Amino acid sequence: MDEANIRLRIKRILVESLALEGVEPEEIEDDTPLREELGLDSIDALELILGLEREFGVRIQGRGLGRETFTNVATLGAFVQQRLPESAASG
Repeated sequence: MDEANIRLRIKRILVESLALEGVEPEEIEDDTPLREELGLDSIDALELILGLEREFGVRIQGRGLGRETFTNVATLGAFVQQRLPESAASG
């Protein structure tokens, strides 16, 4: 799975979990600050983690999960890609 596909799927999860009415996933830039621009808070982050686990079939635990992970879509995409099984990450 390529990084662009991962980022688009993350954007869809963001729109759904943050209830961003009138915002299309494609309108969110990869470097848009999630906290400052989209209003991501700690509760939203938990919902986002659950959405990422469901969407990508990965287990995300607290280890290595800092505020910097939730900086923007690009940092979140890199985080998810590192956790994908080798077969899913390459195809």
